[in-house]
Amino acid sequence: MTSTASRLSKVEQAKADRCGLELAPELADLASRGWEQLDEADLTIRLKWLGIFFRPVTPGRFMVRLRLPNGVLQARQLALLADTVDRCGAEGSADLTTRQNIQLRGLLLDDMAPLLRDLEAVGLTSHRSGHDNPRNITGHPLAGIDPDELIDTRPLADAIQAAVLAADDIDNLPRKFNIAVGGASDSFLLHNDLAFLPAERDGVLGFAVQVGGFFSGQRNELAVPLGLWLAPAALPAFSLAVLRVFHAEGDRGNRGKARLMYVIDRLGLAGFREAVLQRFDGEAHPFDGDHLVTREPRPLLGIHPQRQPGLHWVGLHVPLGRLDAEGMAGLARLATTYGNGELRLTENQNVLLVGVPADRLEALQAEPLLQRYAPDPGPLLAEAVSCTGSAYCGFALIPTKTTAATVLEGLQQRLELPHPVRTHWTGCPNSCGQAQLGAIGLMGAKARHEGAMVPAAKLMVGGATGGAPALAEVRHKGIPLQQLPDALEQLLVDEFGARRRPGAGSV
Repeated sequence: MTSTASRLSKVEQAKADRCGLELAPELADLASRGWEQLDEADLTIRLKWLGIFFRPVTPGRFMVRLRLPNGVLQARQLALLADTVDRCGAEGSADLTTRQNIQLRGLLLDDMAPLLRDLEAVGLTSHRSGHDNPRNITGHPLAGIDPDELIDTRPLADAIQAAVLAADDIDNLPRKFNIAVGGASDSFLLHNDLAFLPAERDGVLGFAVQVGGFFSGQRNELAVPLGLWLAPAALPAFSLAVLRVFHAEGDRGNRGKARLMYVIDRLGLAGFREAVLQRFDGEAHPFDGDHLVTREPRPLLGIHPQRQPGLHWVGLHVPLGRLDAEGMAGLARLATTYGNGELRLTENQNVLLVGVPADRLEALQAEPLLQRYAPDPGPLLAEAVSCTGSAYCGFALIPTKTTAATVLEGLQQRLELPHPVRTHWTGCPNSCGQAQLGAIGLMGAKARHEGAMVPAAKLMVGGATGGAPALAEVRHKGIPLQQLPDALEQLLVDEFGARRRPGAGSV
C-alpha cells in the first residue's frame, strides 16, 4: 500500500489487519456471540464494509445503508424494506439520504445475515456502502423521463457501481469517496469528489470532469474542472482510474486530510490529471469548454408531465426524509397502483412516483397518504434537507429533524413567501446535511444563553447551486435554538421577500 504517511492511523491499522468484507460469512456467528462481545474494530469499522453501522446512541440497534444507483427503487423492493423496518417495532425507521439512498434503522445483529440474503434476492445490496468506500452513485432523479434531459444517467450510474464493486483493489480507500453523474442543465454536483457534468465537444455530447468537492469540519470545497472530456462509455473506467490514484496517494496518517482535494493540492492539478491518465485505459480529450449546467435544480414536487406522452411524475414530500414502515408500504402501494411500480429518490430526501397516466392523477391526489406526503408542503418544508441529528448520531449537537420541522412549520404559518427557500440542516461540522449548499444553512453548535451553554445553530447564507455556484457563508456563529425562529423570520423578511401574515402569532 502506497501512502503519503509512514505511520498508519488507528483506523488504517484496523483496516490493514483485516478487510471488513471477510465478515460476511461470519454474521450469524457474530450475532450468536452478541454485539457486546465483538472486537471493537469489527463492530465500529469493519462491519461498515457490509453496510452495517453500530450506533452508540442506540446500543444494540444497528443501521443498514443500501446502495441505490441513481436513486431508482422498485415498489417490491420498498415493500421488503417496509417489512424489515416493521419487524423492528417502535425502534424501526428509515431515512432518505442526500445521496438518493435509504438507511434502515433499529435492526438487531441477528437480523443481518437473513436481511443481506433478502436484499440480494430482490436485486439490492448494502455492499461497501460505508466507511472508506465509494458511496452511492448519484444521478439525475428524472433520468429517462425528463422532457429537458440531455442524457439518461441511469445506465451510467449502474455501470460505475458495477465497476466499483467488481474492483477488489480499491476496497480500502483513505476515506469515503462520492461520485455523481449529471444528465440535465440543473445537475448540481460540485459537492462530489468526482462529478461528470454534461458537455459538448465538437458537437458530441459527453461529460466534463470535475474533481475535489467535499465538506468537512476542517475544509469545504466545490469541485474544480480537471480539463478533460469523456464519452459516456468511458465513465466507469475513468472512475476507477481516479479511485486508484486516491487509493495510492491519499493520506493514511491524518484522516482530517484524507480526501481527494488534498491529493490534488499536493500533486497539483496537472500532476493529478497525469497520474489519472496513466491509470486510465481509454480516451480522454483535453477540454477547456463549458459544461451545460446553467440553472438551479428545479422543484420536483407536485405533478409534472414526463417526456412520455400522457404520463406524469408526481413528487411527494417526505418530511425531512424520515419514513416509518407504514409510510414505506404505502408509498410502495401507490407506485404500483397508480404508476409503473418505480420510485425515484431525490437528493432533497423526497420521493417521485413515475409513469402515472393522466386518468389516474385525480384518484392519486385523493389518497389519504398524500396528506402525510404532500405534493405541495409549502415553500420552506419543500426545500428542507436534514441529516439525522442527535437522535441517532453521536456527533450531532442538536436534534436537526425535529428542530427543522417545528421551526419551518411555524414560519410557514407566520410568513408568505414568493418562492421556495432551500434550508439545509446539519448537526455537526461534518455537514452530512450539506449546510453550505443551502440558501440558508444551519449547523449544530453551542452558544451562551442566560448564563449557560445551550444547543444552538450556526447560521450560513448564500449557497447557490446553479450556473454560478457558491458556498453559503457564515452569518452567525451560534444562535440559541430558542431564538432561532425569530432570527430566521427576520432573515426571510429582510433578504428573501417574505411578508408577515396579518394577525400571525409567534413561532
